[in-house]
Amino acid sequence: MFPLLLLCVCGLLLRGDAQDRASLWKGNDRSGRCQYTFTVPSPVESSCPQTGGPEMESLKARLGLLEVLVSRLTGGDTGGHQAAAARAESQLQEALNRAVGERNLLQGEKERLERELGGLQRRMEEMRRETEKLRNRPCPPQTPMVPPSPSLQNSGLMRPAGGSSQMSHLMTRPNRQGDSSSLRDSAWEYGPPGFQELKAEVTEVPAPDGSEEHTGCGELVSVGEPVTHRKADNIAGKYGVWMQDPEAVSPYGPTMVWRIDAIGTEVRQLFGYEDMEQLSKGFPAKVLLLPELMESTGATLYRGCLYYQRRRSRTIIRYDLGSEHIAARRDLPHAGFHGQYPYSWGGYTDIDLSVDEQGLWAVYSTSKAKGAIVISQLDPNSLQVKRSWETNIRKTSVANSFIICGTLYTVSSYAAPNTIINYMYDTATSQGKAVAIPFKNKYLYNSMIDYNLAQKKLFAWDNFHIVSYDIRLGPKQANWGQLRPTGAN
Repeated sequence: MFPLLLLCVCGLLLRGDAQDRASLWKGNDRSGRCQYTFTVPSPVESSCPQTGGPEMESLKARLGLLEVLVSRLTGGDTGGHQAAAARAESQLQEALNRAVGERNLLQGEKERLERELGGLQRRMEEMRRETEKLRNRPCPPQTPMVPPSPSLQNSGLMRPAGGSSQMSHLMTRPNRQGDSSSLRDSAWEYGPPGFQELKAEVTEVPAPDGSEEHTGCGELVSVGEPVTHRKADNIAGKYGVWMQDPEAVSPYGPTMVWRIDAIGTEVRQLFGYEDMEQLSKGFPAKVLLLPELMESTGATLYRGCLYYQRRRSRTIIRYDLGSEHIAARRDLPHAGFHGQYPYSWGGYTDIDLSVDEQGLWAVYSTSKAKGAIVISQLDPNSLQVKRSWETNIRKTSVANSFIICGTLYTVSSYAAPNTIINYMYDTATSQGKAVAIPFKNKYLYNSMIDYNLAQKKLFAWDNFHIVSYDIRLGPKQANWGQLRPTGAN
């Protein structure tokens, strides 16, 4: 009753425009109960705009509650959980990848061990068969002792078995191989009764005919059968280069063997093995990453440094193995590169570096030489050309080459199983001649042949296989064929 009376009194007091501007607000209070609010602007504040009010405030509160509810319904408050789930999934994926990688490594190691076990089993089987053969082999027949004749006994030449005469000593003395005294000397044989003749064989040994016998240098006479040391594991090893340092420098010893797979555009890994046995097993002791990409199979080692051709250039690099940095670099003057003057098998073999008894060499060609082989002796420190020779054989017509004792030898074919070393050029006389020394390409794709001064052998890379050849040198021939003396620069 009181609010209605108040409303009536207020209505009587209002006149004119004031009545038009009166307003009634209705809204819920904080407890949810309906509340009516009646306002009348005063004459002083009649010009102020009316904004807000309790109803507007209530509407704002409801909108706020609605926004919170919508946010919850759409998952707005689960963003942190989703991020944590994503991180957990990423970590699980990384763990899975690591587990798969470790499984692959273990599988590879298992396969390698199984191969080695198979090899050991085969070796044991071979030894068992050899033992059986030795057991079943009959004993050699014993030569019957011929009793001495009475004339020998009476002459005093024979003594009882326990005597100490010279004849008894000859019959029982051990031979030079350290055999037991109970074995016969190979030079002693019993003859017919009545006499015994002891013969001595004399073999003439030729005296040394010059310094070549002492230095190990000479002219190549023959090349032995290829001996396989290892087969590459993958396509990157179809061709490559392997080598030893003839003058090894610390921290690597003289038995260290190095290998580079030359397939691909990113040739820069240098694998080091402690010795030939570790190379055969495939266990590198050191892996170096070359700072500049390498091209071809013409690299070599000398005095603790790797010498190689930089990819797509005529630049020669000297890489120090100990400090693992480039010690020198220099362009080989006018040398062709990247397929201008390769060997016949290809492989961008334009520049071929090698080492022999006389130092560091480069075999290549130039446009001035019109594709003929040029031989240059290089300073191993500065890489400057000390002297050059131009031959009369085209580089692209031969499969490969190597240098022994300052003499260049070229191989006729890289694919024929039975080919020849067909040409040699002596830098000491500046003369070349045709030869025909048999040479075998066992695996029919020989991409690298170099003389290894450390072992006095030829090293080669034949179609995934690392092989070596024994060689035999003889005295240099005095009369060479006068094919065409070529000038030395």
